[in-house]
Amino acid sequence: MNQGFIKAAAGTPSIKVADCCYNEKEIAKTIREMADHGAKLMVLPELCLTAYTCQDLFWQDVLIREAEEQLLKLAEDVRDIDGLIFVGTPFACKGKLYNTAAVISGGEVIGIVPKINLPNYCEFYEARHFIPGNKEIEWISFGGKEIPFGTNQLFVCETMPELVVAAEICEDLWVPNPPSIRHVLAGANVIVNLSASDEVIGKDAYRKGLVKGQSANLVCGYIYATAGEGESTQDLVFGGGNLIGENGVLLAEGTRFKNEIVYGDLDIQRLQSERRKMSTFPGADETGYCRVLFSLEVQETALERTFDPAPFVPSDKGDRDRRCEEILTIQAMGLKKRLMHTNCTHAVLGISGGLDSTLALLVTARAFDLLGIPRRNILAVTMPCFGTTDRTYTNACRMTKCLGASLKEVDIKASVTQHFKDIGHDMEAHDVTFENAQARERTQVLMDLANQCQGMVIGTGDLSELALGWATYNGDHMSMYGVNSSIPKTLVRHLVRYYADNCGEAELAATLRDVLDTPVSPELLPPKDGVISQKTEDLVGPYELHDFFLYYMLRADFPPSKILRIAKLSFKGVYDDDTIVKWLKTFYRRFFSQQFKRSCLPDGPKVGSVAVSPRGDLRMPSDACADVWMKELENE
Repeated sequence: MNQGFIKAAAGTPSIKVADCCYNEKEIAKTIREMADHGAKLMVLPELCLTAYTCQDLFWQDVLIREAEEQLLKLAEDVRDIDGLIFVGTPFACKGKLYNTAAVISGGEVIGIVPKINLPNYCEFYEARHFIPGNKEIEWISFGGKEIPFGTNQLFVCETMPELVVAAEICEDLWVPNPPSIRHVLAGANVIVNLSASDEVIGKDAYRKGLVKGQSANLVCGYIYATAGEGESTQDLVFGGGNLIGENGVLLAEGTRFKNEIVYGDLDIQRLQSERRKMSTFPGADETGYCRVLFSLEVQETALERTFDPAPFVPSDKGDRDRRCEEILTIQAMGLKKRLMHTNCTHAVLGISGGLDSTLALLVTARAFDLLGIPRRNILAVTMPCFGTTDRTYTNACRMTKCLGASLKEVDIKASVTQHFKDIGHDMEAHDVTFENAQARERTQVLMDLANQCQGMVIGTGDLSELALGWATYNGDHMSMYGVNSSIPKTLVRHLVRYYADNCGEAELAATLRDVLDTPVSPELLPPKDGVISQKTEDLVGPYELHDFFLYYMLRADFPPSKILRIAKLSFKGVYDDDTIVKWLKTFYRRFFSQQFKRSCLPDGPKVGSVAVSPRGDLRMPSDACADVWMKELENE
């Protein structure tokens, strides 16, 4: 439960039709197995205490009385279980029979939630035996105490107040206006569904779509438990297939035609954060609802959920390739519009032989193709200086020629040397002045060349560099349009690789692959024996870590302790804990201290859900203090 995580379970017990005593034992066994696995929210299928397929046996008083007795016995049998439990059972109230979810906590039934929408079509005849439940809450006597009966119930955890659970039953999900919509508007962030959905061809995929879609629309967790083997097969077959969704993502999916339990770690904290960020998501209105309190022991949830160590990069190659093509198109279309608007037919960019400038050149070439402007109007400028190596210089020249762009070399060593003389800087002092003077000279060259040809300077800096402030202010930080400004470094690499794999030009592909194999470096310090001596990741840390931190800080709004926890899990065996802590502290320190650079970024296209544009996603003051965030990491 710490950091907002809570383990949920959806289970299908083995049952016998109309044998409540047997079913109670199997349900209790299933609940105990769930609890042993660490589950705190436990959901079982619709009418599982009797079986869903009892048909006209539901008219038999003896069955209904037995179900009530076994429900009370079940509550007592799981009294020692720390959890909130939903069990399907028929329930007689005021002379009528209802299809209900009984809610158990602390050895007691704390609420009865009736089904509203009763299917009475095709193979379903529920209206023959049950009546629709009421939304309004009535207090009824059951098991020697007064409990709420009705649909409008919110089960609120006293020890984790942000956890609010509500229930709907099977068909309730399939109708145009499911009760879950009303529940969520009242404040629920987890919906449970007790179901008995039979198997017909194609229905499985539709069910999954419903669960994913509803969890996305309502920004909630959705726990779906359905009937399986043990139900009557007289006319229907029930296949199980339990599901746990969270905000459009399936966290767990059961095997069909097998009675089993599935588990999912719901992130309640993230759900609440997503809702807060959405200005269109209304505040909770509990009018007409009953708050039913329950308690859970506060403890750390043993996480089974995984967190992709490369959240910006799809793991599936097909998905990754589609993503790359889409991003390249968005980048090119953004630049195309800017060129059209300014009546600009020339572009200028610095080409270093590194990843970022390579991607910017590829995108610029695509934009020019879309406009029908010859690629020779792209001026790629190589500006060798003290740190330039033969490898990067050769790659820069070769790819420019392969793409049909114009190449210009401007050696800046003399001008930078003169600048150092002008300001009285020791050439042997390889400090930040030594480095930044080169970056600013390069930017001046590009701007002046652009003025000469009435062209546009294309920025090459990427999202990861901007997040860390790894750019020279008024140097490579500045351009007239930044095509890479929302592309993280881990994704830049895949975009270049995708282009190499699909360009159909052997020499260009070979050059791009060598760029990919070149260490990431600004090349601002002299090489050693002709080899790059300055490696960016040695100085600021691994980009795969920083991109991970960036995603979960900005996209998921995770606090530092939570990011650290999931980073340790995601990079286990890759980085030790001390290393992760070190670079996470570096990330926060640089992220906060370098906002002033992001506050004056040039325009550039947004391509994903994380961006740092001051005109878009990140409205952050330049003098914000990082102490609150750093404090969380002090003891790590």
